[in-house]
Amino acid sequence: MSLHLTDITLAYPDGDTRLTALDKVSLEVPKGSLTAVVGPSGSGKSSLLAVAATLITPDSGTVTVDGTVTTGMTRGERTELRRHTIGIVFQQPNLIASLTAAEQLQVMAQIDGRPPAKARPRAMELLEAVGLADHAGRRPHQLSGGQRQRVNIARALMNDPTVLLVDEPTSALDHERGAAVIDLITRLTRQRATATVLVTHDRTHLTAVDHIAEVHDGRLTLPARAH
Repeated sequence: MSLHLTDITLAYPDGDTRLTALDKVSLEVPKGSLTAVVGPSGSGKSSLLAVAATLITPDSGTVTVDGTVTTGMTRGERTELRRHTIGIVFQQPNLIASLTAAEQLQVMAQIDGRPPAKARPRAMELLEAVGLADHAGRRPHQLSGGQRQRVNIARALMNDPTVLLVDEPTSALDHERGAAVIDLITRLTRQRATATVLVTHDRTHLTAVDHIAEVHDGRLTLPARAH
């Protein structure tokens, strides 16, 4: 398993009490598979994704990423793990306005201590994979919303992660572009053999995912095959 959450419990302060966001949640996502996590707003979807990404440490339970148990890791160790093992596609692309599509990806190599110029072949390979090789020299304002989201996805794959976490990638897109983005994530999951978790409130485009897990009031219903 590339991603394994075991009995995760997480609560936030809420006045004089604590509000339970995740209640003994367990989830296994194998390499090369895509699990969609669905549920209403406030159900715990975002908290689950943040815990899986090691951005939040749960109150109890275990997160195992590509065989590494994250319990007890320092902040620096978790950052290093994310840099090399976890790709995160945020809801908003948050691309750097002054950089071209290719440079958005190359800067990820720079953060990892590699010369951006040497990372260009990898960046071009990924832009080709998301259908944007011809747009490598364009800046964000020259791209459509769907194209910016594709750059966002390619950027998350730049350091060859084994786990891909995707947060509401279709929320700002129309139906057709949203379907294309989900198809892309599904295809890349198979091709790159990532363990992918897709958080969404929209079930419309989920016919090709492997499993759908539902979150309600912090509890996760065990995944069922989507097809």
